[in-house]
Amino acid sequence: MKRIGFIGIGNMGSALFSGFVAAGKLTPELAYAYTPIPAELKAKHEELGINPCESLKDMLSKVDMILIACKPAQVIENARVILETTPDMPVICIAAGFSLEKFRENGLADLKVQCIMPNTPARIRDGVTLFEECHNMTEEDNAYAKDLLSAVGSVEVLAPHLMKIGMVITSCSPAFVDMMIEAYADAAVKYGIPRATAYRLVSGTLHGASGLQIATGEHPGVLKDQVCSPGGTTIRGVAALEACGFRNACIESVDEVMNS
Repeated sequence: MKRIGFIGIGNMGSALFSGFVAAGKLTPELAYAYTPIPAELKAKHEELGINPCESLKDMLSKVDMILIACKPAQVIENARVILETTPDMPVICIAAGFSLEKFRENGLADLKVQCIMPNTPARIRDGVTLFEECHNMTEEDNAYAKDLLSAVGSVEVLAPHLMKIGMVITSCSPAFVDMMIEAYADAAVKYGIPRATAYRLVSGTLHGASGLQIATGEHPGVLKDQVCSPGGTTIRGVAALEACGFRNACIESVDEVMNS
């Protein structure tokens, strides 16, 4: 088990830490964190049991692998410190918009980095993590990184030019799905189901429907057709969604992010 250092321990960093610990891939004793905000570091130590470090260089002397989970504007500065202090340190970067090429463009071609993009369901070990196909790690370190992230969900390897669209689907879509959960729960409440029960019904059904598609590998349209009897009630709901442009709205939400 490697000693992991977290640069930044916000929502995503905390989610990964909690997932790694729950999966038995890390213990709080072997986890270290650094952030320039002492109050935040103290709070995370009290909440998670993670070891606080006074500086990045202090943390680099104690760990075997670094996970960069800070704000994008701070990534290059921290990466330079890593390369200057511990040039062979393997680095996992989860900052949005970063790629191996971007590190090279900033004079960090020798950084042993793997860019990834996890999503928040990693907190319950049901996430999806994208790994950029191009990386600068040794194969041994890269295999360890994949094993680590596999403990909190599935891992998909994408070519560099597909990472942005992959990020939109895996990291932005949870918000879109949450909106759908809220909307269907509102409909349930409208017809008398208590709010907490409505959330359980909708979220449980979505979880089961997506799990069925993953387990069977069947086309979603085939699974949809299996629920829609001729002249039945479900097909009426499907027709209403089509009349409201449901599929087009989903595609346009992705277009908006891709074009931003």
